[in-house]
Amino acid sequence: MDAKTLTLLHDIFQEVQQKRDWKTALDTLFVSARGAFVFDNVAIYLEDPKTKSVEGIYARAVGRGKTAEADAAWGESVASDVLAKKQIVLKQPTQLEKNSDRLALAHLLGVPLYIGSRLSGALVFIRFGGPSYSDPHIQLASLQSFWAAALIERKELQEARAELDSVQRQMRLQDDFVSTITHELRTPLGFIKGYSTSLLRQDTIWDDATQREFLTIIDEETDRLTKLIEDMLESARLHSKTLQFKFSPVRVDSLVRDVTTRITTHHPQLRVSFDIQPIPPIHGDGKRLSQVFENLFSNAIKYAPDSQLTIAMYATADKLRVTFADKGEGIPQEYLPFLFERFYRVPGERTVTGTGLGLYICKQIIEEHHGTIWAESVLGVGTTFFIELPVGDTGL
Repeated sequence: MDAKTLTLLHDIFQEVQQKRDWKTALDTLFVSARGAFVFDNVAIYLEDPKTKSVEGIYARAVGRGKTAEADAAWGESVASDVLAKKQIVLKQPTQLEKNSDRLALAHLLGVPLYIGSRLSGALVFIRFGGPSYSDPHIQLASLQSFWAAALIERKELQEARAELDSVQRQMRLQDDFVSTITHELRTPLGFIKGYSTSLLRQDTIWDDATQREFLTIIDEETDRLTKLIEDMLESARLHSKTLQFKFSPVRVDSLVRDVTTRITTHHPQLRVSFDIQPIPPIHGDGKRLSQVFENLFSNAIKYAPDSQLTIAMYATADKLRVTFADKGEGIPQEYLPFLFERFYRVPGERTVTGTGLGLYICKQIIEEHHGTIWAESVLGVGTTFFIELPVGDTGL
């Protein structure tokens, strides 16, 4: 291998190393290397450890020939031979084929692909019409196989690390949830126990007003405890896909106004304005959608208590959009992607209570309606929750 080729390979490997996406890195590797090693098409196959079948994960047509999809199919038999023989495989046109059209004369080179220490697949090069592969070409192909394996291994490590990070985050969220739920359960139980004990004291006589005050607190804390338990059960059913939905035509505008009336009865200080355009009914579960709107109201009351809440609604040809916009303190951008995860609560010095289940329940219910929900926020300006639901016959 001459100095010019070594310099070329050094530059190629440096460029490949800087690519973040593994497929982009492979494109760079193979296209750049054609200056020293000419081929028309290239494909990578990996073996399924369980079924022992080969599957194409990458194909690129860089010369004259057919599409990458067709090329991948051509190299599959060579890849299988590489895995079976555990060595480089060459497949040249037969003497009878040499009078055929150039594109029918496929010279195939299959090189073992080792990921870690295990033979995991094959890298296949295809030339149409020749020339035959020389020893230097095979050496260059082996170097590319080594680098391609390193890129695939890096991709697998990145995916494993991302999955591990996700699992660790879920474990932390569950640990936080256990701590939070313990506090959330003890608080209403403490009120119920304390005021019940006070009413039952034999050495004290409470006047009617005091008794009513105590009973009102017990009633409110019982409702709070019931809601907490219902959210936990609902979350578990949604997570396991066992919650039943009953779909029928629903007027979402009427539904939102009904929920607003119920909420403002208990929170008369809440200011709500509407911007609702004429909308058609949708196919949905009114009870579950009401639950979504109640959770969004609860979220606004907790995190933007002094803000006006604006509810807007309009329909396009195929979608209904509902927005809940407050003018609270807002949510930092880095927390928005996690808002709808189970048990997630925005970190910070907030003193509000919560379990991190409300928005998760919202997302699961909306997705069961084939819709989407997301949030946008600007610090110091406010937060808007968006819901989009399909209009017309959804086939639910």
